[in-house]
Amino acid sequence: MDGQKRRKALLDLLQQSSEAISANQFAQKFGVSRQIIVGDIALLRAAGEEIIASAKGYRMAYDQKGYLAKVVVQHTKEQTRQELEAIVSLGGEIIDVIIEHDLYGEIVGNLYIKDQSDVEAFMQNYEASQANFLLQLTNGIHLHTIAAPDQETFETIKQALAKQGILYSS
Repeated sequence: MDGQKRRKALLDLLQQSSEAISANQFAQKFGVSRQIIVGDIALLRAAGEEIIASAKGYRMAYDQKGYLAKVVVQHTKEQTRQELEAIVSLGGEIIDVIIEHDLYGEIVGNLYIKDQSDVEAFMQNYEASQANFLLQLTNGIHLHTIAAPDQETFETIKQALAKQGILYSS
């Protein structure tokens, strides 16, 4: 299969899937390297396709229904699981993590953590990768974009984070 046909097939699969698909899964399906798939995704993005990359893989951007807002938090790396579980247990989805970096400005990491199984997968990936959390660059201060069914749910999430001492206050 040539590159153009593969990219069309890739896009079709992404548009049909409600879950993220990893570059390794695509590579295996199409019999090419993971790096070829990364290049294909880059070309599709450059052509205007709204494809999001997260730790779980690639997926199409979607119109968020409900309430979308940002929350500022501060905590240690050891409190990360507690923070994530508090948000998803109350019906929120953690869309991303955002930090302000002295050199690069705003750095955004896509998360798309919506339930306890996503929290588990994220924490397992963290432990296996031996990578650092972005919060370790900013004395624990960072933002999350949270999707919630409504503003009331979002406010409940903020209250829970405040009660745990995780919601940032200067």
